[in-house]
Amino acid sequence: MSQPEKLQGVPGMGAVTYPMLKEALARGWKDMRRAPVFGLIVAGICVTFGLGMLWLTYVTGQTYWMLITAVGFPLFGPFAAVAIYEVSHRIEHGMDLNFSDIFGVVLHQRRRQLPSICVIIIMVFLFWFFLGHMIFALFMGLSVMTNVSSSLDIYLTSQGLAMLAVGSIVGGLFALLLYMITVISLPLLLDREVDFVTAMITSFQVVQHNFIPMILWGAIIAGLTFLAMVPAFLGLFIVLPLLGHATWHLYRLICEAAD
Repeated sequence: MSQPEKLQGVPGMGAVTYPMLKEALARGWKDMRRAPVFGLIVAGICVTFGLGMLWLTYVTGQTYWMLITAVGFPLFGPFAAVAIYEVSHRIEHGMDLNFSDIFGVVLHQRRRQLPSICVIIIMVFLFWFFLGHMIFALFMGLSVMTNVSSSLDIYLTSQGLAMLAVGSIVGGLFALLLYMITVISLPLLLDREVDFVTAMITSFQVVQHNFIPMILWGAIIAGLTFLAMVPAFLGLFIVLPLLGHATWHLYRLICEAAD
């Protein structure tokens, strides 16, 4: 079965309900079980990349490898998500699941709007990284020079605790912003012919108008991802495909709710 022609413009977006979150996870689990290979490939690339950067950091003692990792994931992550979305999209339309077509769609995204969103994500991240250094300098700049990687007691001082509090708040706000502009925009860009600015605004508005259930969805994503990373990233082999499929279905459920 051939690829259906993409519709133009933003679809209607209905209200997000708590049963939708459960249904999205159930549908995501079903898709992951039906076509596990694609999710395993995507997760395998992520896990290999993450472990490789950790190994380089340990061997060389240079923390800039972790910065490369942090910048690399926003570049690769949206394309990885599209691969999983496309699997669910094809299952939904009763289309064939083959590697050439699915990863061909992913490669095609480099000529569409997805790279622009990747650039926005990296710009936000780098600004976040810059502010993190500024917060450290503001609170710890006048302290006696200490190796913070080996002398953790510095974080228990009044300045250290204040720095951690402010840094956590600022980091949380940046994480919230990135979540709000991407959670719906990424599946929307795969599903429809829409420019990336409109997609990000739409995503932001969906989260804004359905703040509590969408924040719960973000907490589910963050919690499962954190737990998956604890055993040497190995849990990501299950969590990444599950969340990818589930996010696609949540987007579709929100669209269906507007009909």
